[in-house]
Amino acid sequence: MSSQDKVLEGALEFDERLRAVAKIDGRYDIGAYRFVFDGLNHTISKLSEARHVTALELLQGIRDLAKEKFGFLARTVLESWGVRETSDFGEIVFSLVGYGLMGRTDEDRREDFDDVYDFAKVFDEEYLAELPGQVKLN
Repeated sequence: MSSQDKVLEGALEFDERLRAVAKIDGRYDIGAYRFVFDGLNHTISKLSEARHVTALELLQGIRDLAKEKFGFLARTVLESWGVRETSDFGEIVFSLVGYGLMGRTDEDRREDFDDVYDFAKVFDEEYLAELPGQVKLN
């Protein structure tokens, strides 16, 4: 088996494990689990050196990536996956930790993800405020 085949096989195994975790948990769509990893990669890519990221850093990276990738539909996409608040990302992360698909330190707590930002504010109000012409919602 070539090294490329091994990488592909590992990716397929990882995706199957991710699907299994999402199915067992049942609260969130597989897209939410994948997006947590996308957000983690996005966050790590912004660091000057490789290191563990905190819940706050991960949530900021997820927020920024969601705005970049989905624009004004970010909140709608996240909610379609069952993610309605930052604590949902904490549930996903700690589910992944529990199944060995993500790591944590002794200092990391599930509660670190609670009430970090309000989805309506960051994905609706702040997004519109950043647009040219300063569109306002009333």
